[in-house]
Amino acid sequence: MSEHEPTQGGSQGAPDEDVIELATKIFDLARQGETETLTAYLDAGVPANLTNDRGDTLVMLAAYHGHAATVTALLARGAEADRANDRGQTPLAGAVFKGEGAVIRALLAGGADPTAGTPSAVDTARMFAKADLLELFGAE
Repeated sequence: MSEHEPTQGGSQGAPDEDVIELATKIFDLARQGETETLTAYLDAGVPANLTNDRGDTLVMLAAYHGHAATVTALLARGAEADRANDRGQTPLAGAVFKGEGAVIRALLAGGADPTAGTPSAVDTARMFAKADLLELFGAE
């Protein structure tokens, strides 16, 4: 399912406007860290690994925007910690880039691999000379 072009649509494969509106709302909830409302949608059947038209998952959007509690709730509902977007970026690398310490810890607690993705979280930490994160990741 895509934010702009859902995979399931109305008649003759045309995107259903209601589906597009709902998907947009769900992606916005992840970006805004609206954990309670977002998890209600997940508990009602929205896939935890829902992606937009760029391959960004709900975890990626919540992580990039600094919402550790939302990341934790998504992971607890089966979202993949290391699912890369269409550019090969993972939520952990995005959190390293943004300097989101609480999100980094939430992702690691949820099983995120610091070596996954391109560039990986380890590569990103090296690019920005974040020695503390390299130590946290067990890298040099």
